[in-house]
Amino acid sequence: MTVIRSRVISQPGEGHLGVHSLNHFAMTVPSLEEAERFHTGFGLDVVNRATGYAARTEGYNHDWALFIEGAAKRFHHLSFGVFPEDLSRFQEHIEASGLPLLDAPPGFQSNGLWLHDHDGNLIELKVTAKTAPEEKYYGTHLSSLPGEAGAPKRQDARQVRPRRLAHVLIFTRDVDRAVRFYVQIFGMGLSDRSGNDIAFMHGRHGSDHHMVAFVRSEAPGIHHTSWDVPSVDQVGLGAKQMADKGFVRGWGVGRHVLGSNFFHYVRDPWGSYAEYSCDIDYIPADVEWEGRDHAAEDSFYIWGPEPPKDFTVNHEA
Repeated sequence: MTVIRSRVISQPGEGHLGVHSLNHFAMTVPSLEEAERFHTGFGLDVVNRATGYAARTEGYNHDWALFIEGAAKRFHHLSFGVFPEDLSRFQEHIEASGLPLLDAPPGFQSNGLWLHDHDGNLIELKVTAKTAPEEKYYGTHLSSLPGEAGAPKRQDARQVRPRRLAHVLIFTRDVDRAVRFYVQIFGMGLSDRSGNDIAFMHGRHGSDHHMVAFVRSEAPGIHHTSWDVPSVDQVGLGAKQMADKGFVRGWGVGRHVLGSNFFHYVRDPWGSYAEYSCDIDYIPADVEWEGRDHAAEDSFYIWGPEPPKDFTVNHEA
């Protein structure tokens, strides 16, 4: 059982220095038209088409993802949110760690800091409002009363519309190095891991069980992005919604052990995945969560179909 202790909540500008949110991810894709067909089918809004497009969720005026046309699908960068009082502290911390700060890449305006992580991935630390949840997003299931039908007719089922970007799983050459870097440089906490195969990291100012995770591969890249929906029913409806649009490859419905969320993964046109996720564990800011090393059989899923044989293949390698 995971050991949980209370800890003192630190205020921005003092105490614990750490990123508070996953602000957005960015990637290049070989066809913006095909990418847009996938993401609008998934239930995201496509906006800001000046040099690509951004993806938003219903009712949330925030760019969770940026897509740029390129020769191939490639992980471009991750952006993490920091408190205004902490930006100068991060600059001093990064410089004291001997890491060079970089100019923003062409086409990206930023009020923040840019650097490379342990694998050479481009990372932005940017002053933003906190988008990581302040409390657990509970999954819901509304049952019907006796004598009433619970399920709608298929033609009456509403389109699944994710509420927010939940996390990103990226490939890394070395999970140990990834954990050390993201703890020491970005102030994250280790939630759980399984040897040097996979690790899950949370924000110390209150976040889901993981806002970023790492899985071992021979090269960097994006494995999947995860999007929160309010119910298990929405996870299943999302799977059917995408299958009806021709995106039949994926994995689910199932439930993870580490993080506890219900899931269905839909394979995008370039070999990575978008996940419908519901009811993930939450680590409050005042909880000292002790991350543990779990057996391989407990690092993946507790129930669901067998995953595809190529599920962990890094198509960017």
